[in-house]
Amino acid sequence: MSRKPLLLILACAAAGALAASCKGYRTQGFTEPMKLGNGKVIPAPILTEGERSYVLYCRACHGDKGDGKGPAAPGVRPPPRDFTLGSFKFGAVPGGTLPNDDDFVRIVRFGLHGTAMRAWDGVPEPKLLEIIQYLKTFSTRWKEEEPGEPIVPTPDPWQGKEPPAVERGRALYHGMANCLSCHPAYAPKRYIYEVSKQLTGRGATDFRKDMYGSELTKSEYGVKLLPPDFTRIELRSVRPDHQVGDLYRVIASGVGGTAMPTWRGALPEEDLWSLVHFVDSLVKLKGTDTPRRLRAEWQAEDAAWKPPAK
Repeated sequence: MSRKPLLLILACAAAGALAASCKGYRTQGFTEPMKLGNGKVIPAPILTEGERSYVLYCRACHGDKGDGKGPAAPGVRPPPRDFTLGSFKFGAVPGGTLPNDDDFVRIVRFGLHGTAMRAWDGVPEPKLLEIIQYLKTFSTRWKEEEPGEPIVPTPDPWQGKEPPAVERGRALYHGMANCLSCHPAYAPKRYIYEVSKQLTGRGATDFRKDMYGSELTKSEYGVKLLPPDFTRIELRSVRPDHQVGDLYRVIASGVGGTAMPTWRGALPEEDLWSLVHFVDSLVKLKGTDTPRRLRAEWQAEDAAWKPPAK
């Protein structure tokens, strides 16, 4: 069965579950305003309208309690977000902090590639903002914490100088940032040894058995996650028409609740941007034979290489 018919079946099943789940369901409503993480008091009517719209658009997957256990959830992989955790992956904020409303709007409007979270571009803006306020009621974090400081891209210092940016980013990826501990390596062992020695003073010799594949990592979401191979899959929250900016956001902010750390502040902006350009160069290889050919060349080179004697 092709991917499109399967997605259609899943979408129809979710729609059926949504219709069934809404039948006879009564919203509780709110009688008191609430302060929910943004320094503003949200009036009860806004929360009540948000609850009603949540039931219509979100409840089938995310559930009555916002715990990701709606009637359509058992057939959804990866599982729907559990809002009760107050943990979110793709905010433009330091990993682990609460996202801002603009982050919710971006995610809902454009969806998350490779998941059941479709692009809800048809939800009217007032309804969307009401839903955002309501879903905050599911976690106590919104009553106790403020959203994180928004991470805004700085000017790209490599603009017009992309080739040296890619080379610098490749060296950092393999030799200092240690991205290949979770993501695939995109270079042979000899190169990794040499750039790690150059950047850190110590040549790397401890390589994963499947260094050209991704490594399963732990998360706060009750499932293990497979970090992306940038040459193979469509990245969750990277939009084609915002690719470089979105790559900066994800790398600088990290991915909340996962092993992907916040790199803003850990690296100079020039180096952070070079990583963006290197990952962007990998993304552009998707759908070509180049990654397979390069991996075969690197593996052949690895078989003949031995680390220098200490």
